[in-house]
Amino acid sequence: MKYTAAHWGTYEIHDNGLKPVADDPEPSRIGKGWLSASRNLDGRILRPAIRKGWLEGDGGANRCDDVYVQVSWDEAATRVAEELTRISKTYGNGAIYGGSYGWASAGRFHHAQSQLKRFLNLAGGYVSARETYSHAAGEVLIPHILGMSQGDFQDQMTSWEHIIEHCTMLVAFGGISARPAQVASSGTARHETEHWLGRMKGRMVNVSPQKSDMPNAEWFSIRPGTDAALMLALCHTLLVENLHDEAFLQKYTSGWPKLRAYLLGEADGEARSADWAAPICDVEAEAIRQFARDMARSRTMINVAWGVQRTDHGEQPIWAGLALAAMLGQIGQPGTGYGFGYGCVASIGRPTKNLYWPSVPQGRNPVADFIPVARVTDMLLYPGERYQYNGTTRTYPDIRMIFWSGGNPYHHHQDLLRLEKGWEKPETVVVFEQGWTATARRADIVLPATTPLERTDIMLSKTEPSLIYMSPVHAPVGEAKDDHEILRLIAARMGLEEAFTEGRSQEDWLRWLWDQSSQLVRNEGMKELPDFETFKAMGRYRVEGDEETRIALADFIADLEAHPLGSESGRITLYNETIASFALDDCPGHPAWLRPVESLLDAPEGALHMISAQSDTRLHSQNDRGSESLDSKIEGREVCRLHPDTAARLGIAEGSIVRLHNERGATLAGVAFDADLRGDVVALQTGAWFDARAVEGGRMDVHGNPNALTIDKGTSRLAQGNIGHTALVFVEPWDKPLPPLSISKQPDFVDL
Repeated sequence: MKYTAAHWGTYEIHDNGLKPVADDPEPSRIGKGWLSASRNLDGRILRPAIRKGWLEGDGGANRCDDVYVQVSWDEAATRVAEELTRISKTYGNGAIYGGSYGWASAGRFHHAQSQLKRFLNLAGGYVSARETYSHAAGEVLIPHILGMSQGDFQDQMTSWEHIIEHCTMLVAFGGISARPAQVASSGTARHETEHWLGRMKGRMVNVSPQKSDMPNAEWFSIRPGTDAALMLALCHTLLVENLHDEAFLQKYTSGWPKLRAYLLGEADGEARSADWAAPICDVEAEAIRQFARDMARSRTMINVAWGVQRTDHGEQPIWAGLALAAMLGQIGQPGTGYGFGYGCVASIGRPTKNLYWPSVPQGRNPVADFIPVARVTDMLLYPGERYQYNGTTRTYPDIRMIFWSGGNPYHHHQDLLRLEKGWEKPETVVVFEQGWTATARRADIVLPATTPLERTDIMLSKTEPSLIYMSPVHAPVGEAKDDHEILRLIAARMGLEEAFTEGRSQEDWLRWLWDQSSQLVRNEGMKELPDFETFKAMGRYRVEGDEETRIALADFIADLEAHPLGSESGRITLYNETIASFALDDCPGHPAWLRPVESLLDAPEGALHMISAQSDTRLHSQNDRGSESLDSKIEGREVCRLHPDTAARLGIAEGSIVRLHNERGATLAGVAFDADLRGDVVALQTGAWFDARAVEGGRMDVHGNPNALTIDKGTSRLAQGNIGHTALVFVEPWDKPLPPLSISKQPDFVDL
């Protein structure tokens, strides 16, 4: 049997297509559209292409609306090599931005980010990005308050087996959904989130504006973006009703007296009580108090979803959720305590040993400069301007050349019309891409990349027991090449081919990765891996002896002197002196409620809060041109969901097309009704390929991309993460002719 794999599952290869492996209890819906997306010739890039305006020296003026000239691979690779050399010599490598951003392939060798960064490091370096769009606020905050990286905390989070056995009340801020849990970075073979939740014996409470975030749980419906206020009110109730664990707080935390004073309002006279939070959260005060009492009387796990921190001041619900768990005093015990991200990917809480498999070495970047990943538009628009980040003052670089591979900023960035303005600034944009996404259509040099279905690779995922030899399913489409081969062609023209390949063929690299993996398993004292040829013939190998369960922070709780945290105090910091010293009015030294830049609390009449969660038909924007995603649309547009009463008030019919708009932009979407949704919100999933054009004198997206409407602002001057879930919009019927979609066909090509 031959296999292949993706971030959304592992598949057997059959003559008539792909079949999920038999032991996957909940195969991903995303995978149903994978093969058709790969074979969709209207969406695929078939030959290298260069933007006509770039060839004519337009300086980027027509970058967001131009035609292309198809060229040979020899010309394309030569042009890239020459331009990279020119930019480097003229401005230095600090003028080059390497924008590759994960999730391109579950294969260990054909990892676009590793390949591109290896090449750029050899070519003199590049400006890099830090953190992720997924959980940047947590990545910056957690090292301060828990003294470890967000990834390290995620890797030690309490296993589902302990939660099922010991937890009697699972409280999920932002829910725990099988929708985002379809995927896992570096791949997965099994989807088990619904299985774990189905085995829960105790109460499950979904704190969210939409019931679908945890459909089989009690629904505690709150106003979007007010989680931190609710958490603080729960803390206040525990305190004033003497339901908190004072001994735990005294022993295992630092800064408790200052947080206590804030909860009681000793400095400003405003207690963060249930009565205070009720009008903010749109929840009855007594319901908040009873919620806190129930937590105190239960074996409680507090989970904060990643989406909750993708809001203005997104650091606060992470910190307030940890404070709530600390006040309950159940951290470090089996099945209880605190979690950040259960259900956000398939792998969190899986009872397996973490194995940190080898990857393609990237080398050292000679350029030290970087930006927080979500500040790319600010970087392009404001070179030389200063900004604050994690206690430092930094300066945006002057970027003259962009490389982008394995990502689509016109999916994951906010305020995409603003990004378009910044995107015109560099002299040259080079994109490696499989399909004619908005990013590819805004590049100067477009290089067609293969999909994982056209490559040979190995899936090695740290929490996944199955190792997969990924065989190609079909031949490369058109003239597409894999990233390694593309970069080898460019490197050869710069005299870097030998350094880039190290004299290895792609087969040699796969064997090297397998040899390194075998040594890792040997060092762990586990059963030896088979030799490479045997693994290749098997296609799938299950690592033996990898079972392991964990309890988050258990060693610290058992002996804090022997196992102190790496925080400033060695304990959980409820007041952090370091953060306080930064003197940030948008991120104080303790968890707090800070009013968002946009909110239903002071919304203009008719405004709705837009929720833009991950899609159930695609991974980010991958597979949007596949059958599963296309079949889910209405008249070719992404579907937004409205409460039936809200739709009736706005004169909107189910199945119709609506215009969502605000001061930042507009988009067109189909309509479905959802009675399990708050009436003051509209839900529009992310990932529809951005398709902006001039309509009736204005520029708007016509395909249903929510990031035409979201705010491009940092969570705070601490983390500078994105705030994609903080946006007010207006929704109205669209009764004009429906603009055609440009993404449903190839761009226009001309001869020079």
